[in-house]
Amino acid sequence: MSTDESLLRSSTAMAIGTVASRITGLIRGLLTVALLGTALLGDVFNVANTMPNILYNLIVGGALTAVFVPQLVRAMRDSDGGSAFVSRLVTATTVILGLLTIISVFAAPLFVRVFASSYVGRPEFQLTTLIMRYCLPQVFFIGLYALLSQITNAKGKFGPMMWAPVANNLVGIAVVGYFLARAPHWNVATISHSEATWLGIGTTLGYVIQFAVLIPVVRKTRIRITARFDWRDPELRKSWHLASWTILFAGISQLGYLIVVNLSSSAAVHAEKAGITTGVGFTPYSNAYFIMLLPHSVITISLVTALLPHLSDLAIDKKFKEVHDQLVRAIRLVGIFTVPSACALILFGTLITRTLFFGISNADAQYIGFVLAGFALGLMPMSINLIALRGLNAFENVKLQVLSNFVMNLLGSAAAIFLANTLSPKWVTVGLAGALSLSYFIGAWTTLRLLHRYNIQIHIGEVAGLYLRLAGIFLVIAIPLRLALRFIPGGNTLHLLVVLVIAGLGYIGAARIFKIEEVGSAFNLLLRRN
Repeated sequence: MSTDESLLRSSTAMAIGTVASRITGLIRGLLTVALLGTALLGDVFNVANTMPNILYNLIVGGALTAVFVPQLVRAMRDSDGGSAFVSRLVTATTVILGLLTIISVFAAPLFVRVFASSYVGRPEFQLTTLIMRYCLPQVFFIGLYALLSQITNAKGKFGPMMWAPVANNLVGIAVVGYFLARAPHWNVATISHSEATWLGIGTTLGYVIQFAVLIPVVRKTRIRITARFDWRDPELRKSWHLASWTILFAGISQLGYLIVVNLSSSAAVHAEKAGITTGVGFTPYSNAYFIMLLPHSVITISLVTALLPHLSDLAIDKKFKEVHDQLVRAIRLVGIFTVPSACALILFGTLITRTLFFGISNADAQYIGFVLAGFALGLMPMSINLIALRGLNAFENVKLQVLSNFVMNLLGSAAAIFLANTLSPKWVTVGLAGALSLSYFIGAWTTLRLLHRYNIQIHIGEVAGLYLRLAGIFLVIAIPLRLALRFIPGGNTLHLLVVLVIAGLGYIGAARIFKIEEVGSAFNLLLRRN
């Protein structure tokens, strides 16, 4: 089996799990919006439940999801199959995550003051602090899940990592569904202390299950993990040295995120004071972002997760030309999916959100669609940037990743602040989505330039022509379809089904007719049976 075929098959297996994860996650999100709404109570929960991911990404996230993979690949060439290195890594990570979780629970009020400063002196402050304290233990279980995932990935077992979040989502669906059946009309004033407590505990329980699912999978890899505190091992020290740079990388990202959370939550408070009842704050932002991430997660993340161990092997063996070729193939391959997805989200974003968020008002759902259209512009450069960053990961060069991230977040945050101070409160969140899209264009260009350090020069001509052809093919079909929707009877659901069928099949058919090689080879491999 060729490298390309093996890569596509591995990423396809992960994509199937990711689709299941995203579908169940979407159901969970829709039920959460139905329970909490898109205004202040929804913002309160999202700020509280987002904090564990912020802390995880800030402290160890980048290391556990990418930096350690080259070390794991190298360690598994040792005579013990990597058991000693993995044992040290798991022990050290468990101790760090445990201490971080304990400290963060006590620091919850401080986090609310920093990330939602507009809540200070309002009822939202105490409620956010309460829910956040029960959500913060997620840090421990998210971190261990990520580490176990990278161990299984280094062994070539990609599927379980993608399926474990399904179990998490099913728990979340059960928790939110229970409360929705019992208390369908919560707001900040009516939700009780016990209800908020159990909402936080139930949300965290899902992450416990997600971590537990991977334990038997790791055991099957034949890596024997024991508690080891001999942390002076040179390879482990090298890993933590590289990981220390990811703290700076994540810190820059979270500073940008801090600005977004504050600006969007503040916009919601100002909108409420102005008598605007439509949810225009952080909840529309987070829900629209989740939808935008669907094609990115299903295709790009699945692909680069399968690609990184192979890139690491090529980098270790100094096969730079092969690294370049793999990165270009990956960028071209994801474009088959991200280009039409971005166009579709711009043209049909409001139709998608009106269909999905049927449990809220049409105005609230429509607004999420506007935010989604703002995000859609950044879908393609987001994927390109992630692939390029994994190229730097393969060479264990986190410093250049930090530089790229700094440039991206600096200019993106400047654009966000400018738009937040220029637009009316109702449109601030749409502007923030556009600012993030702009930042991904900047990040993709910067990261590709930094790959020149390894004489890996990916020229725009290697991908731009393909992307433009793909966009042209899709738009020729989608624009007339967008104009014709007003003449098609039926509601939002029927209209969305018509769009998916006609635009999707038309795009695939037109791409085959115009002999776009990547589309044909991708679908041939996906449909092949061995």
